[in-house]
Amino acid sequence: MNNNRNWRVVTLISICFFIYLIFSILSFAFDIKWEPFEKVNLIIDVFDKNKKSQLVQNNNTDINSPNQNGASQNLVQDFELYKKPHFITNFYKGDSLNALSNFSEKLHQLQTTKKGKIRIAYFGDSMIEGDLLTQTLRKLLQKEFGGYGVGFLPIHSKVAGFRQTATVKSSGWETINFMDKGAKNMYISGFSFSGLGNGSFTDRTVTTPPSLQKFLIYGQSNGGSIDYDGTSISLQGNDLVNAQLLSNNNATSFEFKSNSATTPFYGVSFESENGIILDNFSFRGITGVEFRKIDEDFLKAVQSANHYDLIVMQYGVNLLFRPNDTDYSYYTKNMTPVLEKFISAFPKTDILLVSSADRAFRYNGEYQTAKGLPNLLETQARLAYDHHLAFFNLFETMGGENSIVDWASQKPPLANKDYVHPNGKGADILAEKLFHAIMNDYHNYKHKTETAE
Repeated sequence: MNNNRNWRVVTLISICFFIYLIFSILSFAFDIKWEPFEKVNLIIDVFDKNKKSQLVQNNNTDINSPNQNGASQNLVQDFELYKKPHFITNFYKGDSLNALSNFSEKLHQLQTTKKGKIRIAYFGDSMIEGDLLTQTLRKLLQKEFGGYGVGFLPIHSKVAGFRQTATVKSSGWETINFMDKGAKNMYISGFSFSGLGNGSFTDRTVTTPPSLQKFLIYGQSNGGSIDYDGTSISLQGNDLVNAQLLSNNNATSFEFKSNSATTPFYGVSFESENGIILDNFSFRGITGVEFRKIDEDFLKAVQSANHYDLIVMQYGVNLLFRPNDTDYSYYTKNMTPVLEKFISAFPKTDILLVSSADRAFRYNGEYQTAKGLPNLLETQARLAYDHHLAFFNLFETMGGENSIVDWASQKPPLANKDYVHPNGKGADILAEKLFHAIMNDYHNYKHKTETAE
């Protein structure tokens, strides 16, 4: 009796197994979605794991993703790469991949020919104010690839007094900026100046250059003029943005006075004829969404007047203004049209999003990393991921959780006791880390290029 009962149990189990096997085959073959087979499919999970892996790969692959040499290849995306420190990623798997392909190609051309100008726009908030971080990054890139000159300087700046790389003294200007209600089409610095003002400018990054180009950057002039070092010069351009060469000699300073009350003036620039030019565009207290006040056509005019090969956007700490905030979905909503506008206006320019650095608040009597920082980092990374932009995790690169507290406590300190801002020494360290990440990305490009040849 017991043997007969056991045989029935075995028979029943066998029948159920074969029925399940048949349905597994059908589910696998015809891609039938049914919860039991989503969890355990005998075909995929037992007999053909490789095919399952391939299916997952296909679902996460952009088959049209270009490699470093312009060819198409299947590359698997991995969003979690944003957590990796010291690394510029385009979210495709592989440490040997090149994220800044267009920029790297330009670097290679410059390094090979010693000819041409590569221009970088580095946008940020008070974290780069006074040329912090960017002065060291500029110096390292110019040493590696050639070039000299401080690049862009605004007509007037409230923080000019503590900037070490340049001297700006000016007066008599009417100013509009990002923070003014109804302001529109300031320069990408966030400022525009008009009136019969004057200014004196000195590049302190060079002493005796063989030659140094001095440019004036301005808007529609309608026949305006300036006095440049005592000589009257007509403003030639009448585009939305114009970059007029004022002189090309070994002088590292000059003065000018506006003779046109209606011409918008944006800034000046000190540049070598060849090499790296890195422009610092810092604006205290912003998050990047302020660029909504600049039209796409104006951005295109900027690119036409001063072609940028790399745009870096470093924001985030000003989003962490309340200790307990953790939801940054509003930032995604507000920053998305800004990024889309930049992508459209600078179609052949690589764009690198640099995450927020660490910021601390006092919780339960001691300073700790802001509660919302992990969510903010993920939000910033998702913006880069969704728009196919490069990403650099500054938070993890500086040491991750509570790193700003550690930096402020070191002797000598690397950050201020506001637990927000790295000091000069700390900014230099961050610049060096970003430089090495750029160089690693460039070496990946060179390796792929040389291998293909």
